[in-house]
Amino acid sequence: MNIRLLLLLLCLVPKVDAQTLYTKAFGNPQHPALLFLHGGPGYNCASFEISTAPLLAEQGYYVIVYDRRGEGRSTDPNAEFSLAEAAADMQSVLEQYKVTKAHLLGHSFGGILALKFARTHPEMVSSVVLISAPLDLQESFQHIIAQCKTIYEAKEDLVNLKYLGLLQEMAPHSMLFASYCFMHALRNGFYATPNPTPQAQQRYTALVDHPDYKRWGNAMTEQAPLGFHRNDAYTQMKMYDLIRQVLQKKVPVFGLYGEDDRLYPKTQRQTLEALLPQGHFKSWERCGHTVFIDQQALFFDAMNLLPKG
Repeated sequence: MNIRLLLLLLCLVPKVDAQTLYTKAFGNPQHPALLFLHGGPGYNCASFEISTAPLLAEQGYYVIVYDRRGEGRSTDPNAEFSLAEAAADMQSVLEQYKVTKAHLLGHSFGGILALKFARTHPEMVSSVVLISAPLDLQESFQHIIAQCKTIYEAKEDLVNLKYLGLLQEMAPHSMLFASYCFMHALRNGFYATPNPTPQAQQRYTALVDHPDYKRWGNAMTEQAPLGFHRNDAYTQMKMYDLIRQVLQKKVPVFGLYGEDDRLYPKTQRQTLEALLPQGHFKSWERCGHTVFIDQQALFFDAMNLLPKG
């Protein structure tokens, strides 16, 4: 083939940059930086980006959000889905926005990433804020099963009791076991508060009506949990020692949880509270897994506790 014709044809092929992450920033770059790490694995930052990030920026913060590689709007067919890859991308996002040090807001699974990054790069972390983050998932799975069994027995739901029995026969460290536990938790409303405030209800109504949430709000990337499980066995992690290590590196750690978040036993929140300095732990009523929507005003108040330096 004529080389000039070949070059012309190549120019007509659309270029897809698989390495590009979806990122967005809100507020004044001169203000203290907050990097939001979304949950999952397999989810995205849409709910926080729409409901909370712009308002948090108005409180005097420079708020950066992004979807992890291969998740949500950060399409990458070559994503590894590993903690090491996620940490490298976190560093790249901070560099992209010329941020040398940031508060890490780790929601759910994002809390694991925040702690891992803070242990490795304490000089880049102003604080870690654990927002409904898992502390011992294997214990949490047993907690979910026990709650579901009580619910199904009360309803005389023999079908789901049978499925629960089959679940308990699975290998507890398998991804299938974790997936079914989360499925039963979702089915029984463990993520949500049964008694949301009127303000929270208004926020949820506005959120689900937002076009970006309609497109991405419930979009899940199935490869992500499989990859993080394969590469890092994240469902077997216990976070208490990691929290101690981060604190030893002089990085402040905060915990923000909902009393109605039934994914985790109350004893986990109590253990975390005992680990953290006084005033660094908050657990709110009428609040489920999505703290920054369920109790947004209290969430903003908690942000005022973060160190300013």
